[in-house]
Amino acid sequence: MDAIQKEMQELTKQLLYHANRYYNEDAPEISDFEYDKMQVHLRELEAKYPQYALPDSPTQRVIGAVLTGFEEVHHPYPMESLQDVFSYDEIRDFDLRMKERFPAVEYTVELKIDGLSVCLEYDDGRFVLGATRGDGRVGENVTENLKTVFDIPMQIETDIPRLWVRGEVYMPVKVFERLNAQREAAGEQLFANPRNAAAGSLRQLDSSICAQRKLSIFCFNVQNAREAGFSTHSESLEYLKRMGCKVVEPFIVTSSVDEIIAFIERMGERRDTLPCGIDGIVIKVNDLAAREALGSTAKVPRWAIAYKFPPEEKTARLRDIVIQVGRTGVLTPNAVFDPVRLAGTTVSRATLHNLDFIRQRDIRVGDSILVRKAGDIIPEVLGVDHSQRPEGAQPFEMPKTCPVCGAPVVQEEGEAAFRCTGAECPAQLLRSITHFASRDAMDIDGLGPALVQTLVEEKLVASPADLYSLRAADVEMIDRMGKKSAQNLISAVEKSKGNPLSRLLFAFGIRQVGQKAAQVLAGQFGTLDALCAATEEQLTQIPDIGGITAENIFTWLHSPQGEHLMRRLREAGVNTTEPNRQESEKLSGFTFVLTGTLSRYTRQEMTDRITRNGGKVSGSVSKKTSYVVAGEDAGSKLQKAESLGVPVLTEEEMEKLLEE
Repeated sequence: MDAIQKEMQELTKQLLYHANRYYNEDAPEISDFEYDKMQVHLRELEAKYPQYALPDSPTQRVIGAVLTGFEEVHHPYPMESLQDVFSYDEIRDFDLRMKERFPAVEYTVELKIDGLSVCLEYDDGRFVLGATRGDGRVGENVTENLKTVFDIPMQIETDIPRLWVRGEVYMPVKVFERLNAQREAAGEQLFANPRNAAAGSLRQLDSSICAQRKLSIFCFNVQNAREAGFSTHSESLEYLKRMGCKVVEPFIVTSSVDEIIAFIERMGERRDTLPCGIDGIVIKVNDLAAREALGSTAKVPRWAIAYKFPPEEKTARLRDIVIQVGRTGVLTPNAVFDPVRLAGTTVSRATLHNLDFIRQRDIRVGDSILVRKAGDIIPEVLGVDHSQRPEGAQPFEMPKTCPVCGAPVVQEEGEAAFRCTGAECPAQLLRSITHFASRDAMDIDGLGPALVQTLVEEKLVASPADLYSLRAADVEMIDRMGKKSAQNLISAVEKSKGNPLSRLLFAFGIRQVGQKAAQVLAGQFGTLDALCAATEEQLTQIPDIGGITAENIFTWLHSPQGEHLMRRLREAGVNTTEPNRQESEKLSGFTFVLTGTLSRYTRQEMTDRITRNGGKVSGSVSKKTSYVVAGEDAGSKLQKAESLGVPVLTEEEMEKLLEE
């Protein structure tokens, strides 16, 4: 044998061994660095000597191809769902129905894995296709992602020409907990549960991302078992085990309902110790000929049921109520309690929604609370055992200032939510900078949410004002930016300095100050200094500015964070005046409504032209509307205009009206 070929075979063998130790046994023997180094070397050899590459090579399992979408796959054997039952009586009824037809009926009883169902196709023993269940008849081609699941053998020794195997892809509990810990440390949104994490991972268009999630699979059915020569389901499971497939275990074969119930109770007690999430137990007729005779309804097979575990509820001691400040500034109280295992994961926190929720249930620190997972996903507090309340427990009150930035907290009339008013609150940083740079605000081209997040993570910006001190040299070091992209961004930031005051006011993100209110304020005062000098009473006298909005504006402008941000923007050279852009009063007294897609202008540009000539723009059609300007694909507003007899103008006719 060629020395190179022998080396490649040995590398493949070693990598497969260490992958199994890492992925399946959770007991790695070498570091990630050493494993990656071996894999890189094998990939280099395969590139030079492709004739020696093995089909089960681990390099073929993390291809990293980025797809534009998933192709449809029509399942040759329908992937049916199961009839759910929730009581032992329903199991006994099922058994009676089966025994009426088959007195000596035998069942296989298996764990119901809480994951994502897929079908694997083997052609002469080689894995060639993998698809999601979809609607049971048509799924999505996720072959490249399934190649990254190391529990799936790429090659099996079989004399069955074509084999379709159904399985459940899942994320092991330990992998899920590690992944969420990493995401929490990075400030990323956490996955709700292992099933959601597995489903989201398997549907990634970039298979290298899927590979990082370390998914696993349990195989539980041979779809073409009868054609393949099997007579019982348990026989096909043993066959899959011999082929190297990981099957659902433990499972039992029995004719006794009492044994089925005992198995359910035994597995229910062990749920917390299993490496994967389970949400029930599946009971199937074992004999395949009996299955054919029983058939299926339009939705489910008659020969199987799934017993669903009831939602777990556990008591825990409430240790604290902490406040989380969201990206919109809303303060949310969260319960912190002694850790408990629920639906396969350890939880120690649950949202308490708002102060009304806490007061209605009279929840206090030190209480014994009842916790469960709503839909086995989101932890929730169901109630309180007031008899276990410790002496001296005090009612909870929301803080007066933001726990993140110290700015005053307000609760607006009619709202349950409390909000932080900080202009530079770190908790709202991503949202505030993204809004500041958006098209209708400062219109910084190229600065979308993803880049904003990267700039924040790299600690290049901690306030909208920091955008104006960015350097191209710092930006071009960011992944996928480069010199040209960095310079384009800096140019867009520099260009935004010349925007009128109305855009800057909207960019501030003051509560209830939209584009229209910002234009009214800028037109009324002309400069930011003049606006800051206005009293709250003067603000309320401006058309379209109500009492609550005036209070929001005044509070923001005179808050320490607001003053600090405005001072830094002035120092950076950002324009704080509104040019006199009024062209004429030719449209004075006319109200326009814009609908559909305009070809020559954006909606905002057309709105500006109308207002600069004295007209008003409304968002809804009424009898008071003077004209409706309709672009392509105009919808209900056009229909309403026609029903009310309101004149409708094309874009060209509107231009003529402006020119007259």
